[in-house]
Amino acid sequence: MKIKMSKEVDLGKESVGKLLFILAVPTITSQVVNALYNMVDRMYIGHIPEIGADALTGVGVCFPIIMIISAFAFLVGVGGSPRASIYMGKKDNDTAEKILGNCFTALIVCAIALTIIVLLFKEPLLYLFAASEDTIGYAMDYITIYAVGTIFVQLTLGLNAFISAQGFSKISMLTVIIGAVTNIVLDPIFIFLFDMGVKGAALATVFSQALSAAWAIWFLFSKHTVLRLRKENFKPSWKILAPCIALGVAPFVMQATESVLVLCFNSSLLAYGGKLAVGAMTILSSVMQFAMLPLQGLTQGGQPIISYNYGAKNAERVKKAFKLQTISCFAYAFILWALIMLFPGMFVSIFTGDPALSEITIWALRIYMATIFMMGLQISCQQTFIAFGNSKISAFLAVFRKIIVLIPLIYILPMILEDDVFAVFLAEPIADVIAVATTVTLFYKEFKKLQQQMEA
Repeated sequence: MKIKMSKEVDLGKESVGKLLFILAVPTITSQVVNALYNMVDRMYIGHIPEIGADALTGVGVCFPIIMIISAFAFLVGVGGSPRASIYMGKKDNDTAEKILGNCFTALIVCAIALTIIVLLFKEPLLYLFAASEDTIGYAMDYITIYAVGTIFVQLTLGLNAFISAQGFSKISMLTVIIGAVTNIVLDPIFIFLFDMGVKGAALATVFSQALSAAWAIWFLFSKHTVLRLRKENFKPSWKILAPCIALGVAPFVMQATESVLVLCFNSSLLAYGGKLAVGAMTILSSVMQFAMLPLQGLTQGGQPIISYNYGAKNAERVKKAFKLQTISCFAYAFILWALIMLFPGMFVSIFTGDPALSEITIWALRIYMATIFMMGLQISCQQTFIAFGNSKISAFLAVFRKIIVLIPLIYILPMILEDDVFAVFLAEPIADVIAVATTVTLFYKEFKKLQQQMEA
């Protein structure tokens, strides 16, 4: 007997507030728990006696490579799963299963290629991402083991998108929770009890990802799912894969550009402030990453409500859903901003106990996240463009903030301001202000136009 798909809700009639709660809670939970993989590693590594600060910085320079590996899973999984959903809506499950099977093969091919590339070029890549003589050893230890487990990362992230696309939000959430809980349990055992240090953290991550991948594969092979993995669909067809990859380009670019961003921050900070400044950036990026997840979960919960009612030409419900989503996002971002400004040490202490690293990070955190309260508006508007089917503007806005505005500022501001390290951290809030102003202006014009079309 098949498991029922996620609880049916009437997107056109039920209370918008109730709908947003029902749809957003599982997505927020999945987003937050998924972040625990890298977050937990950093928390434990930062507290290793004597070597914690250097080890944390070493793992931090691995982060851009990890982001690129994840980006390829998004290219295939996030690109293919909406295509499968479209064919399910057309009652053509055979084609949907061919998409699933082809994407499964593509994920394995990507994993093999990425593993070979990372293992062959890991040292020059790590130096490119600002590893130093003091931190390269820790970075090499971590990325070598992590690279071997690339196949599990690809399958977990890629296949879980297909589970979500079928409406199995609880199963999708379990895929993430299984891995995260395993990682939390194994990290202190491998790092401290077995005295494996950074290698132990990487090994715990690989084991946890392997369990998540096994769960996702089992479910998609089982009779409980709607779309099943079948051997006859594993033979790749460019006709099937090409549209999936084309649709996955936008999330791939948005994820991959994070690596470029980390490279720019780390190289500048290493030059101006040394390894302590790079270590501080590792913590700042961790706090920022975790802070953004509930915003992404909220907007992912709001997307189907806005999309459905936009398609139904119900301008009033679209306006109400967007307004509630934006208020929720802004309220969360404002509360988080207040906590960071008042208690920065509380956030920093999660990752390190080193006095020197803590001192620079507490100072930098207030600068780096000075305008985080505005990001609720940015994320809400940007994701609503996707809900309207306008992925081009949404992708442009992400690239605009990171590539066009933020990266140049990282290099320009130190030439203008006397304090080089302060100037690098200041690039983030300035970019936020410019990006939010641009996004809100574009959205206001576009929303007004769409509202008139719906009312007409």
